[in-house]
Amino acid sequence: MQLTGHITADSLMSLEAYARFRKAHKADIIAHRKQRTVGLGEHITLQFESETTIRYQIQEMLRIEKVFEEEGIAQEIEAYAPLVPDGSNWKATLMIEYPDVNERRRELARLIGVEDRMFVEVEGQPRVYAIADEDLDRENEEKTSAVHFVRFEFTPAMRAAIQAGASVKLGCDHTHYPAHVQIGPETLASLAGDLR
Repeated sequence: MQLTGHITADSLMSLEAYARFRKAHKADIIAHRKQRTVGLGEHITLQFESETTIRYQIQEMLRIEKVFEEEGIAQEIEAYAPLVPDGSNWKATLMIEYPDVNERRRELARLIGVEDRMFVEVEGQPRVYAIADEDLDRENEEKTSAVHFVRFEFTPAMRAAIQAGASVKLGCDHTHYPAHVQIGPETLASLAGDLR
């Protein structure tokens, strides 16, 4: 999977080429995604996206749906390419996970607005709150969605501090889900690579 900095139809593999790549590299992609996954408390997980994770997602969708026509490929790129970080930010898929269906229903009602209360705090810098669901609204008056897409936008000073090795916390200050966690060194090193 060749990273080009910009996902286009021409930079994707054919279904046949991807089938060969997938067989040889699926474990590598899973390890990359795992390294970029941060659990926050017991019920929230953020998977920080990269060009690699999004290319894989697009290729998987094309494989599963057996899409090989230009229009279908363009639709998948349009849906997923905006999730690739663009040098000044981190982008993540936020998942709220409650195995019990009744508990999930109750908690999603209590957690309305949680996606807007997610933050990243770079050592010595003010908190950066998530910009959530820029493509479409994923909650209503009754409940929030179990999946959100969030972006954390950093100032040049924050980016420089992260790249210089500053510690970084991921947190949430929603009334019903107060939590924070230090981002581990391996994950942080991978995320620092998203910044320019």
